[in-house]
Amino acid sequence: MDVRDLTGKQVLVTGAASGIGKETALACARRGANLVICDLDAVGLSDVEKTIHELGRDVIASRVDVSDAEQMRAFAEAVHGQIEAPDILVNNAGVAIGGRFQDTSIEDWNWIVGINLMGVVHGCHHFIPKMVERGRGGHVVIVASAAGYSASSNLAAYNATKFAVLGLGEALQDELRGDGIGVTVICPGIIDTPITRSARLRGEIGTDKARERMVAAYRKRNYTPARVAGNILKAIGRNRVVAPISAEAWLMYYLKRFAPWLMRRLNVLLSNIQKRQLNND
Repeated sequence: MDVRDLTGKQVLVTGAASGIGKETALACARRGANLVICDLDAVGLSDVEKTIHELGRDVIASRVDVSDAEQMRAFAEAVHGQIEAPDILVNNAGVAIGGRFQDTSIEDWNWIVGINLMGVVHGCHHFIPKMVERGRGGHVVIVASAAGYSASSNLAAYNATKFAVLGLGEALQDELRGDGIGVTVICPGIIDTPITRSARLRGEIGTDKARERMVAAYRKRNYTPARVAGNILKAIGRNRVVAPISAEAWLMYYLKRFAPWLMRRLNVLLSNIQKRQLNND
């Protein structure tokens, strides 16, 4: 898909009130697209809606919980009452949990699976059929993570959901090829987004000091959501199936493929560093 000029295209972005979702929506609007956006954060969503209007684009904005099947059904019904189908569907909404497996509750699991996995399933289930039915192709984006192909300690729940949507995206890419619909799974590395401040942290890493250290590290890395949004559009234009974003994401991608033993040793090293930091807190 040519994404240099999106004039007249319809782009749907979930989790669009902040971070990568917000910047992707705005990047598409700047290239001429009309937007459909949703999020649980009504205030942030309203701000993004206002900015899109200021750019001269049409926008449909709805407060939606992507993990709620009925809300997503109603959202899709309302959207399809106004547009035929999205040209680009961006399943971006996501959350994070950090902590050892035994410190992660079943409620935590239901929460993260509901949003990170079922939110993507709901988005695909309700919007892809109309894209196929329309018969003009399009593109589906799933925002996963480098944690979708590289697992590490204290991220079991997050890893599980991101591995799942990576697999889903690869399967969809094969299924939708004949319909002219591309599928790209975005796998960002260390990105400075609000998710670092809203993540649930459990057990020994569930301290204010541990969170402050994580937020500071991501801020110091200084890889912005706007930069990710630009790379998402590049990946769509190149029809990449898996698109690592940032140097560390590419490093983990190649290590996992060609030197998995080295990837495991690196994870052990990073885990030991984290343990020493926690012991010094």
